[in-house]
Amino acid sequence: MRFFFVIYLLLLSFSNADEVDTRANAISKNIRCLVCDGQSVYESNSDFARDIKNYVKKEIMNNKSDKEIYDFLISKYGQSIIFNPPFSIKNIMLWLTPAIFFLLGAYIIFRRLGAPK
Repeated sequence: MRFFFVIYLLLLSFSNADEVDTRANAISKNIRCLVCDGQSVYESNSDFARDIKNYVKKEIMNNKSDKEIYDFLISKYGQSIIFNPPFSIKNIMLWLTPAIFFLLGAYIIFRRLGAPK
């Protein structure tokens, strides 16, 4: 009976390790490496990236939520560390500018196509 209990505990710990790695990878893919241009922490091999990956794994093992991890990193490094920043008043133009240019371009195209020749 003890044998089955030990096997159960081992399988449980392996499944928990997979969950930690999955969450850590998802968070690391959304964090910008401040040393490397245009790379996420997940893709980078810099010392900074390794430190952030270790921090994320440690915090996940301490039962921190994704939001708590992101909030700490944003408070320490600023909004620029996140690849997909949340919608806020500070970055409203970041979200609205592509839509404005798309609508302006569509208006110009339809005006040109509908103009008499």
